[in-house]
Amino acid sequence: MRALRRNAVFYLMMVPVFIYFVTFCYYPLARGLLISFQKFRVIGDRPFVGWANYEHVLHDPNFWRMLGNTFVIGGGILLLGFAAPLAVALSLSEISRTWFKKLTQMVLYIPHLFSWVVVAGLWIFMLTPDGGLVNEIRAWFGGRPIHFLAEKDYGRWMMVLSAVWKDAGYVCIIYLASIVSLNPSLFEAARIDGANRWKLVRYLTLPQLVPTMKIVMMLNTMGILRIFDQILVMKNPAIERSVDVIMIYTYESGILKFDMGVANAASFLVIMLTLMLTLVVRRATRYDEG
Repeated sequence: MRALRRNAVFYLMMVPVFIYFVTFCYYPLARGLLISFQKFRVIGDRPFVGWANYEHVLHDPNFWRMLGNTFVIGGGILLLGFAAPLAVALSLSEISRTWFKKLTQMVLYIPHLFSWVVVAGLWIFMLTPDGGLVNEIRAWFGGRPIHFLAEKDYGRWMMVLSAVWKDAGYVCIIYLASIVSLNPSLFEAARIDGANRWKLVRYLTLPQLVPTMKIVMMLNTMGILRIFDQILVMKNPAIERSVDVIMIYTYESGILKFDMGVANAASFLVIMLTLMLTLVVRRATRYDEG
């Protein structure tokens, strides 16, 4: 009781945070779980239908097609979004000119601040076959124009690359913050012993970045099944069957068809899959071992 009185101010400061999470996170989550077992109606009774909504989702071919697309696109983002920022961060850490390093960091980080509407506009402008930057460069070398965002062979790759391009600067900053915190005396001792730059990176930098790598891997893993904004604004009828993801399924079921029971059932399947995937990656990377 004495400790409670002594820290009363801090507990009062936590009350608005607690109210926020209960109101906007836990209550909607519990409400959504309830709706997933109901036949949802705006007006009138909402009878319970048991597992019917979940059975509808699991027997829907579109659900499995979109889930497959999600794992392909999300897996590409997971792997490339993990490796590319790491390579850039290691390269920037070797640059001695501070002004150039800061300028590069700023240029890389700016796309992370853009909404997906802006990013989609930029990529559509760059990839359009009629005057787009990429196709103009191809024309210099005699290449034919390619509509990257309207051909199935390129659609998924464009989704992966645009997502990595958008968030690479943010992840790169995380890696750089860890690199800066490394003990410089270790590197000086290794240089005295004759280690070159490659050996410094391989035997000193990378091993000490393992905890940060695990954090980045976990953050990327939790976002695999939550891809939505990017696909919604960048897809088109020509490639939608190969790029539609699981969150598009919930959007179409809940917003376009107004079948909230099915939409919530699909959403909770996504939550369960995300939990399982996170636990698998956590165990595989030995996250708790540091």
